Amino acid sequence: TSKKSTSESSTPSSLKLKYRTNAMRIITTSLLILALLTPAHAQVNAYMAIVKKDGSANAIQFVDACMVNIKKTNRVALNPIVAAIRYSENGKPGREFGILPSRCPDTFRGQAGWCAATVQKNYDRWLRTKPKECTTQEFIVFLGARYCPVGADNDPANLNKNWIRNVTHYYRKFK
Repeated sequence: TSKKSTSESSTPSSLKLKYRTNAMRIITTSLLILALLTPAHAQVNAYMAIVKKDGSANAIQFVDACMVNIKKTNRVALNPIVAAIRYSENGKPGREFGILPSRCPDTFRGQAGWCAATVQKNYDRWLRTKPKECTTQEFIVFLGARYCPVGADNDPANLNKNWIRNVTHYYRKFK
C-alpha cells in the first residue's frame, strides 16, 4: 500500500484555514514588532481593537480608510480616535461608526472612511482655531460638538450627551 502525503490528505478547507491562521500570525507579529520599534503603537492598538470587535477583514478596511483619509503625520493621534468612535457608536452593520448621511455607503469601509475623513477635517479646523497648548481631550470635545451634537433632532433619547465621555474612555485605552 502507498501512503498518502500530508498535502494529499488535507482538504482544501483545512488548507485555507491553516493559511488564514498563519497569515494572521504573521500580520499580528509584524504589527507587534512595529509597535515596539516605532511610536506608532497607538495605530497598532487601534487596529487590534478593530480586529477584536469586527474581525480581521474589517480591520484591514479600517486601516485602508485611515490611510486614505487621515494625513500620514496625524495617524498616530487620530487613528485611535476613529477606533474609539467605532466602539462608542457601536452601530449595526452599515452604521458601525454612526454615520447617517445618505451619501455614505452602508458598508464597513464606507462608514470607516467617512468617519476618518470627518475626524481629519475637524482636526484641521481645530488646529487653525485652537490655542497653542491644547490636548487631545479638547479636540475630542471640539469633534463631539460636530460629530454627535447634544440636542440633535435625530437623538430623541439624548444619548449624544455620552459621546465625548465614551470616545475619551476608548481613546485612552487605544492610544
